[in-house]
Amino acid sequence: MLRVGDLQRSIDFYTRLMGMTLLRTTERPEQKYSLAFVGYGTSPDHAEIELTYNHGVDHYELGTAFGHIALGVPDVYATCDGIRTGGGTITREPGPVKGGTTVIAFVSDPDGYKIELIQQS
Repeated sequence: MLRVGDLQRSIDFYTRLMGMTLLRTTERPEQKYSLAFVGYGTSPDHAEIELTYNHGVDHYELGTAFGHIALGVPDVYATCDGIRTGGGTITREPGPVKGGTTVIAFVSDPDGYKIELIQQS
């Protein structure tokens, strides 16, 4: 689960730029929160990311415990090109990991969460 400052902005990032599908949403106005679930497929076959918007909260401190989400993609270079073209932020350009050959890149979502893209063989 990721707490987000603007639910529609985050849905747009994960669906339009990351290629995920909006799987379902839940509105809880009495409890003052809204949820959106995104992913490349539904559970239990695929992982889902729960995006939580707490009404009236537009920013969170990310803290020091969270590192990043890692996603396997068929072509890191093409994925980064699409994210960049769509207005997303690449924080580490595609290339091999230090001391290895696996190609990775890092991007940031609109709330500053880091996402590692890993080239799938």
